[in-house]
Amino acid sequence: MPLLDVRNLTIELDTPHGRVRALEKVSLTLNAGEIHGLVGESGSGRSLLARAILGIPGPNWTITADRMMWDGNNLMTMSSKERRNLMGSDMAMIFQDPSGSLDPAQTVGSQLMQAMPKNPKAYFWQRRKQAQLTAQKWLHKVGIKDPKKVMASYAWELSEGECQKVMIAMAVANQPRLLIADEPTNSMELSTQAQIFRLLSQLNQLQNVSILIISHELETLAQWCDHLSVLYSGQVMESGPTEELIATPYHPYTKALLDNMPDYSGIKAHKAIMPTLPGSAPALQHLPIGCRLGPRCPEAQKKCVNQPSLSHLKNRYFACHFPYHGETTNDDPTA
Repeated sequence: MPLLDVRNLTIELDTPHGRVRALEKVSLTLNAGEIHGLVGESGSGRSLLARAILGIPGPNWTITADRMMWDGNNLMTMSSKERRNLMGSDMAMIFQDPSGSLDPAQTVGSQLMQAMPKNPKAYFWQRRKQAQLTAQKWLHKVGIKDPKKVMASYAWELSEGECQKVMIAMAVANQPRLLIADEPTNSMELSTQAQIFRLLSQLNQLQNVSILIISHELETLAQWCDHLSVLYSGQVMESGPTEELIATPYHPYTKALLDNMPDYSGIKAHKAIMPTLPGSAPALQHLPIGCRLGPRCPEAQKKCVNQPSLSHLKNRYFACHFPYHGETTNDDPTA
């Protein structure tokens, strides 16, 4: 049984220009102990999907789904209190805006200790001291060089990178079963990025924590994730095991992402034009009919005005009328 099973999730937003579909029939399966990468451009709906899973929708959202199961329990029928309890124990998220997610009126140390689970075996006069030591340990693990100073500081006294490290420590200290990391290494230097990803990998291997990493850096996700899902403009283009997806991409958008990855092996000429996919992602108010990649797709044909169904080939899923490899079988996993 999958730990998280989402089928045909659709999110509609009420805007001054009318109702728009920010996510359309998105499916996601996450097994226990798996690191799953969700890659896509800015505005593709990755953060909306994460917030829908956690149960923190916006006031103008309308969410529909065929199935949204968590460890055999239906998230769609849970009350808001049950979802909050679930988010406080089994699920945690590293938000993309760390400084805006911390309370500016409380010290970082007090917020971190509130997020950590209490030790029932300790005497009441020992609990605060133990919590402080544990908080300092987690801050040290995520790359904070002076944990005591950071714990006594407020969020507005720290840099964006330090706030991001505090948010990561706050999420992993709770020891959740599912950790959703939305751009976890944003505003960090390269050495610290590698340290954070090693920490997430250790949590996955030693504590069997399932991790959903959201990023626009396909090269980074390919290095750390077991499975990948490619999202474009609110639709899933392709998903499958990382090695197979990188070696033989089926969808034209996945192939474009791989072809346009930076090549550091050679020397580029001054002002050389970098390879890119022509065009830009459409605005929500002006979405194309059918496949949303259609106007930019190098393989687009007349049939692409009809939205492709999710095709299944072995352990790969993709939504394309004209894939690059193999025969397709329209086998929607929602059945």
